[in-house]
Amino acid sequence: MSEEGIEKARAKAKIYAKEKGYVLNVDEKQLSAVLRGLARNQEKYGAAYCPCRLRSGDPEKDRIIICPCIYHEKEIEEQGACHCRLFFKRKSE
Repeated sequence: MSEEGIEKARAKAKIYAKEKGYVLNVDEKQLSAVLRGLARNQEKYGAAYCPCRLRSGDPEKDRIIICPCIYHEKEIEEQGACHCRLFFKRKSE
């Protein structure tokens, strides 16, 4: 995967997090691993499938795991972060 792809994934995640009132993982090592996975999947499969979930190989079924996946909002609400730990609930100040 390219550095450009990783930076595109970072920019997209940053914009989405801001729009939804989330924050990105502050652990740069973990954040980078997820962003690399998203960029790899975008380049390999043509969509930013969540790198932390298994694909079935059926594009129609797998649409629900394109980041941000269908599960992330409930996970963030219940656990404070999504499964892959890309997005976190913003802490109250």
